[in-house]
Order: sequence, then structure tokens, then C-alpha cells
Amino acid sequence: MNKIVLSAALLLSSIGLQAQQKSTYNQYDLFHPLFNYTLSTPSRSGTGAPGSAYWQNQADYKISVNLDDEKNTLEGEVEITYKNASPDKLNFLWLQLDQNQFSDKSRATAATTITGGRFGNTGTNGGYDIKSVSIDGKTVDFLVSDTRLQIKLSTPILERTGIAKIKINYSYNIPKYGSDRTGMHDAQQGTVYEIAQWYPRMCVYDDIEGWNVLPYMGAGEFYLEYGNFEYAVTVPASHIVVGSGELINPTECWTAEQQKRLAQAANSDKTVVVRSAEEVKDAASRPKTEGKITWKFRCNMARDVAFASSKAFVIDAARINLPSGKKSLAMSAYPAESGSDKGWGRSTEYVKGAIEYYSKWLYEYTYPVATNVAGSISGMEYPGIVFCGSTSRTSGLWGVTDHEFGHNWFPMIVGSNERKFAWMDEGFNTFINFYSTDNFNNGEYKESKMDMHQLARQLFREGAEPIMTIPDVIQSNNLGYEAYYKPGIGLRLLREQILGPERFDYALREYIKRWAFKHPTPFDFFKTIEDAAGEDLGWFWKGWFYETWKLDQAVKEVQYIDQDPKNGAIVTIENLDKLAMPVTVDCEMIGGEKLRINLPVEIWQRGSTWSFKVNTTLPLKSVSIDPDHVLPDFNSRNNIWRPLNYRK
Repeated sequence: MNKIVLSAALLLSSIGLQAQQKSTYNQYDLFHPLFNYTLSTPSRSGTGAPGSAYWQNQADYKISVNLDDEKNTLEGEVEITYKNASPDKLNFLWLQLDQNQFSDKSRATAATTITGGRFGNTGTNGGYDIKSVSIDGKTVDFLVSDTRLQIKLSTPILERTGIAKIKINYSYNIPKYGSDRTGMHDAQQGTVYEIAQWYPRMCVYDDIEGWNVLPYMGAGEFYLEYGNFEYAVTVPASHIVVGSGELINPTECWTAEQQKRLAQAANSDKTVVVRSAEEVKDAASRPKTEGKITWKFRCNMARDVAFASSKAFVIDAARINLPSGKKSLAMSAYPAESGSDKGWGRSTEYVKGAIEYYSKWLYEYTYPVATNVAGSISGMEYPGIVFCGSTSRTSGLWGVTDHEFGHNWFPMIVGSNERKFAWMDEGFNTFINFYSTDNFNNGEYKESKMDMHQLARQLFREGAEPIMTIPDVIQSNNLGYEAYYKPGIGLRLLREQILGPERFDYALREYIKRWAFKHPTPFDFFKTIEDAAGEDLGWFWKGWFYETWKLDQAVKEVQYIDQDPKNGAIVTIENLDKLAMPVTVDCEMIGGEKLRINLPVEIWQRGSTWSFKVNTTLPLKSVSIDPDHVLPDFNSRNNIWRPLNYRK
């Protein structure tokens, strides 16, 4: 490269963007002192932690059902022990009846667009048939309102210590495809039943809203109380059942050889086949050749349970190594046609890799088994079990497995309100998936480095909606961005560009510890991160989560002091749109020397322009703002200043 010496006068001009753009930035909007996202109460501290008087109700479940694979129905009963820890007497109870979404009379059916979609409902012969409801052994009247059931109590449940035992007998027709949450898959050797939202569940009663009774429309997921579960699933003897928690009658459900293989898997880092593809057609691979078998499970300190059942299942498993030394088992259940070394034959390896990584980084996995099920559901999470698409392969199968099991931290351990704040589980999980994918198998599926300038075009596209939007309100084509990708990218920015990994990771772990098996709001997260990281981030929460503001930082001009580069240069940068971020500027001199200047976000508290001195000794060849493309600057054309007559 040839060097050309330019006069100081020419160096005062620049090329590139030089159409001047008027700034729409207003520091009084972004750094508004009244943006107060929480107030301290006895139940919730102003630090973002649970308060000294925090309370939470509990729901314990005993469930017994029969799966009829000829009629495709589920029938049985649930007994709920509901414990009122709140300071309020409860004159009525609300329960969720999510299967009612699949009735042709549901709100979800009425609100489904002509084109349908992943969470749409085109009408089914579905919904619960509630046969009876009793409390403490006495039959009670009840009201069904779409996907909710209300019980009006003759005697209130007392505050703090009140307990009610609710028993409900019910049945429903299993939907073929239930909003990508539950359904049936036609495998070559038999139907795969992926069963979720399969029993009436208590609505959450909390200190924020009292009863949380938003109807289930499909896009918004779930908000559930924690408790202990015992459930029994009676199925044809040819079936294998996998479910949330621990199987407590394995000798009745597995053959002696399969029990031996499971014991081997529990001590193996390599995948062990428990039931092979060849054995699926062999009646001897089941303990009984006819009749039925009841599978009994226990799952403690959980917010939900789900299960899958099929005579087509191939089963394999391996040990999960947890930091404390506790035992857990990675397991996969899939039809034979899904298995291969490029498909579900590696599923257990993926489960193991994801859970071991998150357990070391965030919080130790809490369930005795982690099961991945192949079926028609493209991706859905439940405590200790997930449903993923049977045709997924290689990086696609890793990605969906990793994502769904990441949900065992958000929202299974940290129990946010998914019905309102989808980003608190989907966005968190998208964020942690970035790092788990980079880590897995020495970066086997590691993606190329993100160019945030390119991504900004998607994040700040026309028609974008605020992250803080209820998922049923978000337009369906925006849900992936606003619930998943933009909050995930935002947390990555917070970790890598604003706080740094050490401060952010400590604060995130503190948030998980504070709110494990509890119910945080968005404000509890915001304040905990600020509290543990020691940083006022109101500008970031407001600009990224509450608004659809864009980021556009620019180099405005360069002037040499007394028109002599040896005296230094004054660089002026601009913030042209409403969002702001910290600043990195690279200044390269003609001789090749580079100077990097890092400026905090607080420079933008002074207005839309900022000038600073650079100690130059030679003329500048270029000045670049965000040279590494790590910020979502949607207009790269104004990021580089060059002298007018510089030639290479």
C-alpha cells in the first residue's frame, strides 16, 4: 500500500456517509428518572429479591388416568391438595382447563385466523368432559368459562394455613395436533402420544394480581404453582411410557434385561441402548404380551408434569454428570425410523451435553431424568421431559433439544408468568443457547460470529413490536423476534458489551438463586441484575424492552487542533436515533498505528453529540465507531470517517 501525505486542510473533510441526518435522540426520554419499575413491598424487595413477607401458594397433585389407544381418549381423576399461604381468605378457586382450547366453541377457535398457524386452532372435537368436582369429599357446583373452571366455596379457605382437597373426574379426546404442545404422531410401528396439559391445573394466586386467569389462546404458555406430583398412567402392555420425574415401579414396567441396561446407562458417559429398533417388533421386549400396565411416577418440586406413550419407542440413555455428584439420567424415546447417527441416535448425547453445561454455568439440574421424545410436536418443554420433531437431524436436532431443555431453567426452575411475559422464558433460553451451542462437542455446531449491524435490520425492522407485549397480542410473524431473538440478543449485549461476563454471570446466578421455584416479575429480574451487578440500567430496560427504538451511532466530524495532527484531533460522534449504547471508537493514523477509545453510555446523558480528544502524532486515515460490529447499529454507512482525498 502506498502512503500519500495530505495537507491538513484536506484532512478536515471526510467521505462516506456525509449526508447529514437530523438526530431524533432525546436524553430526557431515555434517561427518564421516573422510569421506576418496582417499589419495595413486604413481599417483594426493592432490590429485586423476594421480600421478608414473600408468600406462595402450593398445589400437590395425585393423578390416575387411562389412555385408550383405540378411541384416542384420556380418562381419569386428579386430586389436588391446595395450600393457601397468602394473607387472604379465598372465597373461590380458579383452575386451568387448557384442553378446552381444542373445542370448536373455544375463544381460541374463534380467534384463529383463516391461515391458522403454529398456535392456531381450526376446531376439534376436543375439550374436557368434567364429570364431577368435589372439595373435601363433598360434591360442589362449578362454572366452566372457556379454559377456566371456577369453584365457589361455601366456606372460605383460611389465610396462611388453609388447605382444600379438590377431586375432579374428567376425560377428553386427545387432539391430533394441539397447538404444538400436545398430540399424536403416526410412526411406522404405532402411534406416539405426546401428552401435556392433560389434567385440570390450579391457576396461580399471587401478590401481584391475585388470581391469574388469562384464557389459554395458544401462543402464550403457562403460569403454574409449584408442588409435588404422583401420577399413574395405565396403557396397553405393548406401550412404553416416559414422563416427568422418577419411575417408581420399574420392575413392573421394564423387562429384567432392560432394567440391567438402564443400570448400565446410569454409570455410562456413552449412550446405552435400552430397547433397540429390532426389539420394537419383538413382544418379548415387554414384560407382558397382553392386557395393560400402569406406570407410576413421582416428580417433586415441579410446576407441571407431562408424559409420552407408544409401542413404537426405541429407548436409549446415558449418565448426566452433575456438579454436586448427584445422579441424573439422559434418555431418548423415538420411533425406529427417526434413529441414525445423524438423527435421533445422537439425541441422548445432545441431552447430556446441554444439561451438563447449564448445570455448571447456571444452576444444577433438579430432576432425576431428562427425556427427549420424538413425535409431531416440533419443540415443547415440560419438567424433565421435552417433545421435539421426529424428523430433526444433526444441528437442527441439537438446536431444538438444547433449546427445549434450556427451559428446565427458565421457566421450570425460575417460574415466570409465560402467559404474559414470553421473553422471560423464550428470550432467556435463546440467550443461553448461544453459549451452549458454542460449547457443545468442541464447537461442532458453533455458528459464525454475529455481525450485529446486519442483525439490526431484523431487530429494528418495520412493524416490530415491543418485547413487553403479551404473546397473544404480538403478531404471529413477530413472535419469534420479540419473544425469542430480540430479548436473547439484548441479554447478550448486556453480558458482553455493557456489564462484562463476570458481572453479568454473577448477577444472573443471583437472580436464579433468589427466584428458584418462585414467581418473579420482569421488574424483579431488572432490579436483581442492577443490585448484583451494581449498575443503573433503567435506560437499557426502557430502550430495549419497552420501546422499539433503533440504534444509530455515527462519526460526525474530525478537526485537528490548530490544524496540526501533532497537536491532537477532536473527534465528534453522534447518537442519531432514540436508543443509546456505550461507544468504542478506533482511530487509525496514516502510519498504521491504531488507538481505541471506549466511552460509557453516560456520554449520551449530555445530548446527541459528544466530542473527545485523540492524541494523534500523524494524520488520521480513518475513524470508526463500533468497528467490530458488536452493537446493533442499523445504519453502518455513517460509522466511518475518512479524509476526503485519501487514496490507497
